[in-house]
Formats: sequence, C-alpha cells, structure tokens
Amino acid sequence: MNPPSKKEIVRCSWASNELSILYHDREWGVPQHEDPVLFEFLILEGAQAGLSWDTILRKRENYRAAFDGFDPNKIARYDRRKTQQLLRDEGIIRNRLKIASAIRNAKAFLAVQREFGSFDRYVWQFVGGKPRVNAWRLGKSVPARTAESDAMSKDLKKRGFNFVGSTICYAFMQAVGIVNDHAIECFRYPK
Repeated sequence: MNPPSKKEIVRCSWASNELSILYHDREWGVPQHEDPVLFEFLILEGAQAGLSWDTILRKRENYRAAFDGFDPNKIARYDRRKTQQLLRDEGIIRNRLKIASAIRNAKAFLAVQREFGSFDRYVWQFVGGKPRVNAWRLGKSVPARTAESDAMSKDLKKRGFNFVGSTICYAFMQAVGIVNDHAIECFRYPK
C-alpha cells in the first residue's frame, strides 16, 4: 500500500521541513524500549537545551560518530583528552557543560541500569508502563512540562543526571513515545 501523497497528509505543525518531517513520520512519539535508543534521546535532548531541535537533527549523525554510537559504557570513561577532542568537533554542539553532562549522564545511566535492570523499566514507571495518550488539536498549545516530567526530572537529578529539567524531560518523553502528543488530526496520532 502506498503512503498518501504529501498533500493528503496532515502532520503536527512543527514538522515543517524535510528533516523534521522525516523525523516526525518515522520516530517522534514511537514508544521506545531499547536502552541504547533511550540513552541517545536523553543525550540529544540535553544537547538541544536552548537550541532548535532542527539544529540537533542536522548534527545527529555527527553526534553518533563523536559519542561512540551513544555507548554509555564508553562515554562514562571519557577523560579530559576526549573532552578536549569533543570541544574541537565542529559537527556537534561545542558546549563544555553539555559535553560534561553527557559523560556524567552516561555514568548515572549505567547506575540506573544496575538498579532497575534497564533504563527502560525506570523511565516508563513515570507513566505506569504504558504511553500516556493526549488529545491535542492542531494549533493548540501543548504543555512544556507535566507532573510526570516534573517527577522524572526531580528523580533524575537526585540520581546525578543533569541537563534534565522538566521541559527537557517532557521533550524526551514525547520523543520516545512515553507520551503521545501528536495532534489528533495528525496521521501519526492513532499509531
């Protein structure tokens, strides 16, 4: 079966260019349960703080290369020399605090995996193990944070994570399908 033509497809309004449309149609809001994918999104959402998601999408492959495929075991062992190398890498956001955060978060991520058996089990507990399905209409404001993202943020910080404020946590929850925030008119909403 062929997908509908672009003119027939209704999408969330933020999916407005080729890269964001591809991301929206294939990834955003799809429930993720693989720890490597969850870790990648956690790092990318932190890197995005203060920037547009399009900026991160354009640099995503560079991030994968620079951060060893988002392997938390490798990232947790990064030293000063590796940090300096990352700060010179024009393919990523060269922010010292964000790079240090990725290393710190890799260590905290591994600790959560040890405690809970998986990061998946840990993050999905904030919505009772199944996606929270919202019902936003196109053009309506989606909240930047919720009680669940507040709780996740608070707990992540307690566990040593940073760049995990409630707004970042909510964006993470949206990206990995912990919440479905596709507009109800969007062709992805029922999926």
